[in-house]
Amino acid sequence: MTKILTVVGITAASLAYSQGMFMLNNYSPHDFHGNLMAMNLNGCVPAVMNNDPATMIIPADSHMGNGLAWKIENYRDQFNSSLYPITNWIVTLGPSPSTIRLWNNPSLMPGGVIANNTKWVTSKFQMYYAGTGNKVIGFNQSVGNATPNSCITSVDYFSTPDGSAEWFTITGTDTITYFQIYP
Repeated sequence: MTKILTVVGITAASLAYSQGMFMLNNYSPHDFHGNLMAMNLNGCVPAVMNNDPATMIIPADSHMGNGLAWKIENYRDQFNSSLYPITNWIVTLGPSPSTIRLWNNPSLMPGGVIANNTKWVTSKFQMYYAGTGNKVIGFNQSVGNATPNSCITSVDYFSTPDGSAEWFTITGTDTITYFQIYP
């Protein structure tokens, strides 16, 4: 009985901390250019960031309402299910140099060490006029989990005359982190 309770407790703790789903809804008339980072907020590592592509581009008007949102269920499954797949991730485990891990690396799979010990925390981005290489001046920021900690410095809400961005997490049976960009 003790072994069963121990396994159930460890499983519950892992699920409570595991990364959860990420969804970027770009409701704006601008293209999103940026990256996404997940990390462990107790010590800042492990940390994971998209590497290939190094800069994600999510077109204007790409959101769950029209089926074009950037949705990541987890590091592995996003490769086959996302409209904007990430081929490999930069993984930092400590002071040693970061390593590049393919999307299907065992440590990145659901239940893997990295997946169980990271949460989506921030995105550094720059908005561009749709279909161009022209930046929307001033519509750039690090938006993410604004909970004070030494790991990241992000705001959870940012606004300019050209649009706004908001980051929030809904925790329940499943944890979903939303990054919403509005006109």
